[in-house]
Amino acid sequence: MIFGVFQAICSLLFIICWDYYEFSRLNQGKSPFYAACAGLNENLSPTLAKPPKDGDTAAQISKTIGFSGAIMDQFGTVTTPANLGFDEERLDRIPEFFSTYLDSKKFSGLSTLIARGDEIAHFSCQGVQDWDTGAPITPDTIFRIYSMTKPITSVVIMQLFEEGKLRLEHELHRYIPAFKDTQVWESGTWDDYTTKPAERPILIRDLLSHTSGLTYDFMMQHPVDKLYRKNGLAGARAEGLSAKEFVDRAAELPLLFSPGTGWNYSISTDVLGRVIEVIEGEPLDKVFKRRIFDPLGMVDTDFHITEDKLDRFATCYDKYTGTVRVQDKPETSPYLTGKDFLSGGGGLVSTMRDYLIFCRMVAKGGIHNGVRILSPRTVDLMRVNHLEGDKTMLEMGDSAFTEVGLNGTGFGLGFSVLMDQAAAMTTTPVGTYSWGGAASTFFWIDPVEDIVGLSMTQLMPSSTYPIRAQLQQLTYAALMEPNKKQ
Repeated sequence: MIFGVFQAICSLLFIICWDYYEFSRLNQGKSPFYAACAGLNENLSPTLAKPPKDGDTAAQISKTIGFSGAIMDQFGTVTTPANLGFDEERLDRIPEFFSTYLDSKKFSGLSTLIARGDEIAHFSCQGVQDWDTGAPITPDTIFRIYSMTKPITSVVIMQLFEEGKLRLEHELHRYIPAFKDTQVWESGTWDDYTTKPAERPILIRDLLSHTSGLTYDFMMQHPVDKLYRKNGLAGARAEGLSAKEFVDRAAELPLLFSPGTGWNYSISTDVLGRVIEVIEGEPLDKVFKRRIFDPLGMVDTDFHITEDKLDRFATCYDKYTGTVRVQDKPETSPYLTGKDFLSGGGGLVSTMRDYLIFCRMVAKGGIHNGVRILSPRTVDLMRVNHLEGDKTMLEMGDSAFTEVGLNGTGFGLGFSVLMDQAAAMTTTPVGTYSWGGAASTFFWIDPVEDIVGLSMTQLMPSSTYPIRAQLQQLTYAALMEPNKKQ
């Protein structure tokens, strides 16, 4: 008995010393998420057994970059999957499955995380940030999250709602007068068309649920989309425009339909970002920092990248032409210099750690680590379907693009909401809410099983491969026990 205890203590001391050695050797100067080892502070201690070598398969690389030790309180603890109701062997299929993508060079790297309650059942980092440099994906790699900015903007809007600074039924033109007399497309071509008055004004609720009649320039579906392109309304990619100039220019163009009568993915959340600036009287980045990032400790989430974080910023690739090519390199990225237009619909970068904190805050009813962001009732309102007649996105419109499937899915106030498992062909429970980003990042929050799922890679467009549905498929195939807290 005494000898067994002595062995256990020796093993623990060896792990602590090895973690500390590896941290000192490889990670000096990294973010707080990378700082020091178990027992020396409250932060995560990655275990980097050995650097990946040229020619290593993705499976080998994913095994190289694991982690152990204590994790800061707001992040949670890594535990044995069985303790959280998962079959460990089945959960291990996640990195094994995605290694086939990486070995065939479909994308460069991937992080996946599955949490239940306050604990993490699975967290893997696979592949590299950049094929040229070979820098590995690590727990603090910084990703462009694009439209995963939208839920953050929506949460800030609902904070203003809670404070009585706006109401969901308020007309948009109360805050942005340029939308006073909006017109709706009637007929014609992009350079010769007729319009008619909207049946009613755009409401704040319409913007949150994407029923405003606005659109995106990249839809390639309607003449109004082309009008957006001609006017430089490229969402998060817009250049040379302030937020005020962006939304005022959008207000001059016709809507696809009268507000509330259809569903179309759009710049609605960019417009909400401007509403926030008008109400708060300061730029969006300062509002986000004061209201969300600082209170929650989201230290790596921002609209730009500073020089000291550049080595953690992953390269973004795209496959628009059929072959994978570089879309944005860290050293020449507009995120390094910063943009005039702070896009509430797609302008942020973040990390797995930071976005998990945000998801957990929402999943817990608006609170995390004792910090109250929203009330539970407000979160409940956000995560129910707000489409007219409880319709799905498919029933409300024919949008050429969304970040989730249209079948069996409604939309709340900032999130998609799963309504019909059979229609969506998924084992994910009804009531799960989620969204993703253009570079294939994704999150979901499952209130039935108390699960948060998160994945980040950097490949555009997000529809290139079905990795989001596959991650959910693998996750629920590994879930053996129902949520005992329900």
